[in-house]
Amino acid sequence: MPKALIAEDEPLMRDRLRELLADTWPELDIVAVAADGAEAVELFEAHQPDIAFLDVRMPAMTGIEVAAEIGDRAHVVFTTAYDQYAVEAFENGAADYIVKPVEADRLALCVERLKKRLSVGAPNDLAQLLSKLQQSVGGQEPNRMRWIKASLGNQIRMLAVADVVYFQADTKYTRVVLGESDALIRTTLKELLDGLDPEQFWQVHRSTIVNVSAIQTVTREGPEKLTIQLKGRNEKLPVSRQFFHLFKQQ
Repeated sequence: MPKALIAEDEPLMRDRLRELLADTWPELDIVAVAADGAEAVELFEAHQPDIAFLDVRMPAMTGIEVAAEIGDRAHVVFTTAYDQYAVEAFENGAADYIVKPVEADRLALCVERLKKRLSVGAPNDLAQLLSKLQQSVGGQEPNRMRWIKASLGNQIRMLAVADVVYFQADTKYTRVVLGESDALIRTTLKELLDGLDPEQFWQVHRSTIVNVSAIQTVTREGPEKLTIQLKGRNEKLPVSRQFFHLFKQQ
């Protein structure tokens, strides 16, 4: 029975990957789950899994740095919120990658590739791939997100990021609020922040990211309370104290 490690700092994404793997590859034994890169290395040494699913961007150590530590002792699958560097860097086929949010059909393809690699034998040499990834991740800003895929029944909607008024965490989903409609996506706020233009979208609360151009006024309702009034909408959004600095007068 093959063994696997999952390294992902976002809890909801960890849970989703585990659930999808359980459905897609029931025989796979997930022996360890890490919340950051340093923990991933420790758990890898303790459990010696055959496969490592590594988030490219993690605290303490990146997935790229973890892969360098693991060397050629495991088959590596990188998970990433963006594919701007993935397409080029993964051309040599040394490792697979999955763009987040993870989709079942793409994971199924990854599983088939992993099964073939396990049957062949030793993992590939990742040196060239890791060098490419390090240059891309370390030397460039990610391409900013312009479109979001949202499921609506059995249909997929393509939402323009520029049309989004705000994003709000909602249990296992993120609510995408547009001018005249709402949608739910599985992408977490953390993943959205990595891809959104920080000049255009500000996190104002642990559960809310707002489009700056949609803000009409910001009102101080006491020493510990700020609220945002949005253009053309009735609801007001609270601002957490840790984000008060965004609205200080220059």
